Amino acid sequence: MTSSSEQTDTGSQKGRRRFAAFLPLIAFMALVAIFFGQLISGEDVSEVPSVLIGTEAPALDLPALEGLKRSGQTVPALTDAAVDGKLTLVNVWASWCVPCRTEHPLLMALAQDERINIVGINYKDKSENALRFLGELGNPYTAVGVDPNGVAAIDWGVYGIPESFLVDANGTIVYKQIGPFSPDTVRGELLPAVEKALAGL
Repeated sequence: MTSSSEQTDTGSQKGRRRFAAFLPLIAFMALVAIFFGQLISGEDVSEVPSVLIGTEAPALDLPALEGLKRSGQTVPALTDAAVDGKLTLVNVWASWCVPCRTEHPLLMALAQDERINIVGINYKDKSENALRFLGELGNPYTAVGVDPNGVAAIDWGVYGIPESFLVDANGTIVYKQIGPFSPDTVRGELLPAVEKALAGL
């Protein structure tokens, strides 16, 4: 004859097993609820916020891309001296990066804007390929530093390339672009950030 305590234990075990069987469904429903909440909030779920915005830009001390020239002049290494006191767009790029090729004409156009100093971090690339890329598409950079192991990119909080950082004349990161620039992001986001930085806001 089964005692009442044994019946209680058996019932509680069945209850625990039943609850465990529903755990995956509960977890899935929670994820669906979170995702749906983001969708209806109107936020861009692909946007990754940068904790560096509003903070001092990481130090720069990267070797030059040997053999790179601009307007007949050797392009210097990317050091703090190349950006100090200038409103600077730091662009992280590589020759093997297809979106980098897509955004490059926009960088070439921005290089004509004398208000903006554009520098590049060449990420995990081969120098000969990087030189060929810029030789083919043009060089918008006043300084380029090579980052063969991605150490500098880690310091800058890079998730994937291309990424760009607008650094004001005081060395503070004021804007970050994840992924390639488009005409819309240049016009609607970067240039307003440039105007704001120049106004000291």
